Amino acid sequence: MKKSLPCSGIGGQAVLEGIMMRNNEKYAVAVRAADKEIDCRVGAHRDIAEKNFLARIPFVRGIFKLIDSMVLGIRALTYSSQFLEEEEIEPDKFESWLNKKFGEKAEKVIIGFTITVSVILAIALFMILPLFIADLMERHVSWVTKQRVPIIEGVLKVIIFIVYLKLTSLIKDIRRTYMYHGAEHKCINWIETGKELNVENVASSSRFHKRCGTSFLFVIILLSIIIFLLVNPANVFLRYGIRILLVPVIAGFAYEFIRLAGRKDNTFIDILSKPGLWMQRITTKEPTDDMIEVAIEAVESVFDWQKYLEDNGIEVSSRVKPTPRPQSYVRPTPHDLPTRDNNSGSGFNWKF
Repeated sequence: MKKSLPCSGIGGQAVLEGIMMRNNEKYAVAVRAADKEIDCRVGAHRDIAEKNFLARIPFVRGIFKLIDSMVLGIRALTYSSQFLEEEEIEPDKFESWLNKKFGEKAEKVIIGFTITVSVILAIALFMILPLFIADLMERHVSWVTKQRVPIIEGVLKVIIFIVYLKLTSLIKDIRRTYMYHGAEHKCINWIETGKELNVENVASSSRFHKRCGTSFLFVIILLSIIIFLLVNPANVFLRYGIRILLVPVIAGFAYEFIRLAGRKDNTFIDILSKPGLWMQRITTKEPTDDMIEVAIEAVESVFDWQKYLEDNGIEVSSRVKPTPRPQSYVRPTPHDLPTRDNNSGSGFNWKF
């Protein structure tokens, strides 16, 4: 379905049994709780770009945006995972040590560690492993020449990426997360085609969107294939080192493409976006109506879609009053996440 309106600016991420939606500095995490009710909390998150001028420079800002998204994504996942706990779990020795050692900064330490490990594993799996296998094939397979190594490396990157996504989609919880991912895309697509937001309308929308993290990662892989076909030094250490050093550069170019694709509708951009949209056939699944309800709740918590439509010359049939929110929902402190509160009726409370 083609977009007919300007980019709404909202984006999101599927979490465990829910969705995180973000619009400028405001974000919401909506989760379907065990009692089947939707628990939604809103927070404020400030970009790294507010503190670092480098994060505003084109082709440089991409790596900062990626880190920023990972930080917020991990926070949202941590929050949503609490709803899967059937009972209170006592902190283990490592968690107790972290809390004792770092105090209020323990969460930042965990997030930083998680991001570091995730980046290292991603580089090892999608950048280093394909080259390692291709180098082995050059030594032991007669038809694999040094000139063919970059080509084989590129093919292996795509295969490993697809196999990785396919294997994760077999996990029940991940598959449900992919369904919520589809609900997130459907909501944004429907708004940006100038239609009113409700479950029936959203269900008929496309679950694919050009401005997606899956497309971003696949563009990184495709760009790395092209670059390393052209830049392939003979020295083995330099060959591996350059793949690590150029990751931020490749991420920067990939971000600019995804940003452009999300704002432009023309045949050339559509063609270039096709590979990423194909990958979304794995990472997005058709959601159920109750999942779409969660997505709509998250959207409406951070984005006035009715005003967006009216500002773009589209008449809204009926102004719907926003859903009443609990008082703790209104002005949370930036970067704070909800934590367990045994005295709270809902089981969660926001720190102020």
